[in-house]
Amino acid sequence: MKTRIDKQTLLDELGRWNGFLKRKVHLIACGGTALTLSGIKPSTKDVDFMVPVESEHKYLVRTLRDLGYGKETGAGWKRKGDVFIYDLFIGNRIHTTELLISPLEEGNNTLLREFSNLYVGILNDYDLISSKLFRGTSVDLDDCLALVKARKSEIDINMLEDHFKELASYDISQDRINMNLVHFIDLLRKKKLYA
Repeated sequence: MKTRIDKQTLLDELGRWNGFLKRKVHLIACGGTALTLSGIKPSTKDVDFMVPVESEHKYLVRTLRDLGYGKETGAGWKRKGDVFIYDLFIGNRIHTTELLISPLEEGNNTLLREFSNLYVGILNDYDLISSKLFRGTSVDLDDCLALVKARKSEIDINMLEDHFKELASYDISQDRINMNLVHFIDLLRKKKLYA
């Protein structure tokens, strides 16, 4: 049984969803899904998308129910017999992280594929890294390292630090979360990805 999903399999499934949509829905890939769709990771076991517009989220969920998907977790939807759960986060939220600016604003996502009714974008690197560091698991740290390594010339670490700290300033666990950033910066230095 397949426990990970690759880029093409995921795009094929999204293409099927598109075939049943009658109006526009924006999906913004986050987490490991964003790294897989960007070609940084070969596959992911979790499928994570933000649906920034609440009315589009409601419409997509109704459509998925019609296609046999049921609610599996707080934000997760799964079709009976399928392995993969599709987490669909509403608005600017990824798990417990609330982004400061909508991923739909200019520069906050990169278009990957636009089907007739389904827009699939990839969250910007700064929000992607920050949201993963908020969780701070070893997999999240590895993913962040892979992203920085792949885009070393495009990611400004000082800008990342400022962005992260601003996001963390709104969180009740600010001190604990900031330690995740300190640990990550140390890892970047050890890997010679940051001086």
